[in-house]
Amino acid sequence: MLKNEELVEMYRKMLEIRFCEEKLEELKTNGKIMGPTHLENGQEAIAVGATYALNKDDYVTSTHRGHGHYIAKGEDVKKIFAEIYGKKTGSCLGRAGHMIIANKKIGLLGGTGIVGGMLPIAVGYGLAFQVEESSQVVLSFFGDGASNEGAFHESLNMAAAWKLPCVFVCENNGYALSASAKEILSVENIADRARSYGIPGVIVDGNDPVAVYEAVIEAVEMAREKNGPSLIEAKTYRLSPFSNSDTGSYGGYRTVEEVEENKKKDPISNFEKKLLKMKIINQEDVIKIREEINRKIKDAVAFAENSPDPNPDDIFDYLFQ
Repeated sequence: MLKNEELVEMYRKMLEIRFCEEKLEELKTNGKIMGPTHLENGQEAIAVGATYALNKDDYVTSTHRGHGHYIAKGEDVKKIFAEIYGKKTGSCLGRAGHMIIANKKIGLLGGTGIVGGMLPIAVGYGLAFQVEESSQVVLSFFGDGASNEGAFHESLNMAAAWKLPCVFVCENNGYALSASAKEILSVENIADRARSYGIPGVIVDGNDPVAVYEAVIEAVEMAREKNGPSLIEAKTYRLSPFSNSDTGSYGGYRTVEEVEENKKKDPISNFEKKLLKMKIINQEDVIKIREEINRKIKDAVAFAENSPDPNPDDIFDYLFQ
């Protein structure tokens, strides 16, 4: 059972992710940052609920849409913005950009622009933990599109066969870029595929951080007890575009009505209402928390903009570490 202060912390983290994403969208629109941006508005409950079930020394692999994973695992938002700005003070010294931020000190193994690319990495770390007889667990986030990749099936099969301490969390937001999951999946639920590998497959409301936490904590405990991996499908909806490459109304592949209907399931506003109803927070708390996080994001942007650029002479450093 989560304590009241833990529920409030979940709420704060979800807001921090949302405000971070909104600021990144603003910066991209104004030409302040370069390259693609993949935002995860609507998916915050999964990042927060899942990572809340981990210990600090447990590891996480991310995706191309991973800002929420970075923040939820404990990365400093200042370092995230600095990295996206390509500054020397960034998480990866300005060398990674927004898709592959990593910080091994906090168990953040990073993401990738390759769909499903971090699933085998998670299996590798799971094997390392097993060989070292460690109690650590690795949690791998991936999207519905990645569940059709060979890496998904190979990773689940190996993890299941060797009973590796891995937890696979599918953020099923309904679309792989512009392809509807309903049109490209051979099964109704991605979690159904767990049966093929003889492991638990669980479906959870990805808009409810507590429900995600409860599903993941059970899977984590199972993995930590050396009973093998689990597959969790968190059903949600991506409120933001696939990336800034989307054109037209909601990318041209979603209707306005569809998106507006799913906005009613917004995990942050609904969780806020729940906490207010339970009298865990009040309206004054809401205002105060939002103001604090807004300041935190503004400070992070200022930090990034005032940070030094990397030294070109150091370009080959760290290539083989």
